[in-house]
Amino acid sequence: MAAWFHRPKYTIVRKVTDRSETKIPEGMWVKCEKCDAILLKKELDDNLSVCPKCGLHSRITAKKRIEILADEGSFTPMFEDVRSIDFLGFPQYKEKLESSVKKTNLTDSVLTGTAKINTMDVALAVTDFFFMGGSLGSVMGERMTALIELAIKEKLPVIIVSASGGGARMHEGIMSLMQMAKISAGLGKLADAGLPFISVLTDPTGGGVTASFAMLGDLNIAEPEAFIMFAGPRVIEGTIKQKLPAGFQRAEFLQEHGMIDYIVARKDMKNAIHKSLSTMLNKEKYAGRV
Repeated sequence: MAAWFHRPKYTIVRKVTDRSETKIPEGMWVKCEKCDAILLKKELDDNLSVCPKCGLHSRITAKKRIEILADEGSFTPMFEDVRSIDFLGFPQYKEKLESSVKKTNLTDSVLTGTAKINTMDVALAVTDFFFMGGSLGSVMGERMTALIELAIKEKLPVIIVSASGGGARMHEGIMSLMQMAKISAGLGKLADAGLPFISVLTDPTGGGVTASFAMLGDLNIAEPEAFIMFAGPRVIEGTIKQKLPAGFQRAEFLQEHGMIDYIVARKDMKNAIHKSLSTMLNKEKYAGRV
């Protein structure tokens, strides 16, 4: 028997009238976190994990994000051999890393590589909230910087999709904070080379990620209602002793205040990125890539 096969669990629903029993596979239905609608899981999956009732864009894995954005079979992962080490001897850090690796089947909180978006060659990085909150550590910094350097060499535009509510990884101390400057410096070299960078902000994007590369795009695009912040609302309210306005730190609020260029639904994101890059790139120079 294959290791991935599991016998389905069932929830028993009893009918009081005739005492008959109907077996419903566990996990077949899910409840929307926003509107409380009861949805068929397959229907939600087919709709890219967006609630068909209220439009809530649920959090998804980096691998799922790549499936949505990249042409089928075009993503080539790179720099997977760069792995985290517990150089500070931080309590339980090794255990948390091992647990996240098992849970996500990733080696750290970001996937980097090359891909095609509607046949256009790009350098693509996607962070994963389910790996230690998508936190920014030395591995994310090294992988992203190496990807940017590759993009400059190969004359590729860079796309970074952020789902990092964890901010800088405290388990690595100052080394994690240094990655903010490291990645930003790499993006400065990308700009000097005349190559575009599109930042896609999803729910959640926070901390040192928001304070560095996530807000440095030539275009900053967000998904609807994405939670984007530096410090969370409870921390801010506790500091300033004031109630924050409704919708504060959501994508729509940030767009109104000039921090986000535009908001794009998940189903339209691939075409929106392709259209934007086609406009930004010099088509004569990059005729072989567009």
